[in-house]
Amino acid sequence: MRPPRSRRTPRRLSRRAAFGVLAVTTVVLMATASAPSPIYPLYRQRWDFSVTMVTVVFAVYVVGLLGALLTLGPLSDRLGRRPVLIAALLLAAASTAIFWTAGGVLSLVLARTVQGVATGTAVGGLAAGLVDSSPVRRPHAGTTVTAVGTSVGLAAGAAVVGLLVQSVAHPDTYVFSALTCVLLLLAVAVWYIPETVAPPAGGPTRFLPRVRVPPGSRRRFLAAVPALVAGWAVTGLFLALTPSVVTAVLHVTWKAAGGLDIAALFLAGGAGGLWSARHTVRRATLLGALLLTLGAAGLALAIALPSPAVYACGAVVAGSGVGLTYNGNLRAIGEATAPQSRSEVFSAVYVVSYAALSLPALAAGLLAPAWGLRTTSFGYVALVGSLSLLALVHAARSRPDTPRGRGRRSPRGAGALTACAGRSGRAGPAAAHRSATSDDGSPPKIR
Repeated sequence: MRPPRSRRTPRRLSRRAAFGVLAVTTVVLMATASAPSPIYPLYRQRWDFSVTMVTVVFAVYVVGLLGALLTLGPLSDRLGRRPVLIAALLLAAASTAIFWTAGGVLSLVLARTVQGVATGTAVGGLAAGLVDSSPVRRPHAGTTVTAVGTSVGLAAGAAVVGLLVQSVAHPDTYVFSALTCVLLLLAVAVWYIPETVAPPAGGPTRFLPRVRVPPGSRRRFLAAVPALVAGWAVTGLFLALTPSVVTAVLHVTWKAAGGLDIAALFLAGGAGGLWSARHTVRRATLLGALLLTLGAAGLALAIALPSPAVYACGAVVAGSGVGLTYNGNLRAIGEATAPQSRSEVFSAVYVVSYAALSLPALAAGLLAPAWGLRTTSFGYVALVGSLSLLALVHAARSRPDTPRGRGRRSPRGAGALTACAGRSGRAGPAAAHRSATSDDGSPPKIR
């Protein structure tokens, strides 16, 4: 007679497979965030609301996202990556289901709010999980995939939906039904990834709003702020206003044009993110800030002429700058952050980023009825150009860092990384990464 079988934990994915699942999740979640933007002109025709209401719908997404970042973003450092990401994906599926069945502006507001909460809950844990699961020999892979995956996802959502807007009568039905199913499947896949964080013993989990950057990460974090604000401000322009600008200011009648301009920005951002990995942090942020400044000048020229072709070129140049600065700064912050604080620090990065994404866009939406869309968008681009120029000056004045591939000292105050370096006594992202893994390179098993 066979002895009764003991209940066993489900078999987990390998490190490489878990890294792939988290990368795909990042892309899909970002595609979900940009998918509604090309449909806004169609929604305006269907339910007869103004450009100001479009920016309100966009702003409530960011309000929900920032609220979640401030309260739920660091949760994966305490509860583990897996349960927090599963909950976020289920929330995201609920938001796309609301979009799928939307019957008016209130449905859009509710859907975007839930979507913002889901994204804010997930992004910190996703970025931290990708760093945790990075190959030992490629410690920067996690931050690179975070930056590039964000750009590729935003581009894919805008491009696919933009083409559907041109070709079918109800693109929202096709898009949001498919996204709901994909998000549910990803929630199942995340259940099988290995846990890389041991929840600390004792102490209640608090949900009080806070933004905290440990002393060891603070210098790198503050140095990244100008470029983060400039890059995400231009992203807000494209996600909130570009479809309307292309139609009303540039006089383009092809419905897919707005979505393709958004896709051009983010595809260039993905290319810039990959390019950034080949350079030092200072060089990447310096070149990125220069391209952001030139891109903003091109967008202003396109609005003044008006010229759809120049606008598209400005989108590509500015997007390259966003990718370079974003990936370079994420890499620098990741190097200076201990594994136990990664989710919290990356959540703080997203708080700054999404505030820069939303506040200028909301202000533009409120000013558009009085100033007109052309003047408002021109002023918005001037603001982006000023922020980009500030980031360029800041990057030029920063101290040169050591080229990749040579030995570097840890940034002052990064004692947590030094402690994580283990017996070798060397600080750095690879050493910190190895401290979070077992001897065979697999993530630690949490029972």
